[in-house]
Amino acid sequence: QVRLLESGGGLVQPGGSLRLSCVVSGSIFSDNAVGWYRQAPEKQRELVASISRGGTTNYADSVKGRFTISRDNAKNTVYLQMNSLKPEDTAVFYCNRWPTAVWNWGQGTQVTVSS
Repeated sequence: QVRLLESGGGLVQPGGSLRLSCVVSGSIFSDNAVGWYRQAPEKQRELVASISRGGTTNYADSVKGRFTISRDNAKNTVYLQMNSLKPEDTAVFYCNRWPTAVWNWGQGTQVTVSS
C-alpha cells in the first residue's frame, strides 16, 4: 500500500516562499510520474505541477514562473518550491501519482498566504 506524507506548509506573507516535501513509500517511486495538487476551501482539487519519471515538468498557468517541482528518487521524495506566494495560493497541498491519482491521498499540508 502506497503511503504519502506531505510536509512543509505554513503561514507566510504575500511574496514569501515555502518548500513542500512529499515522501512516497510502498511504491517504486522512480517508476512513476508524480504531481502536486491543491484544494482551496469550497473548490475542487486541482493539479498544480507534475514531473515525469525522466524529470519533465509541467505547471498550471496560475503558478508558472513561481513554483518549481523536483524529485529525488534516492529519497522517494518530490518537492515543490513555491516563491512569490499570493493569497490565492492558500490551500491544502497534496502529492499523488500523475496523471491518474490512484494512490490513497495523504493528509496534505496546509499553506496559508496572508498578511
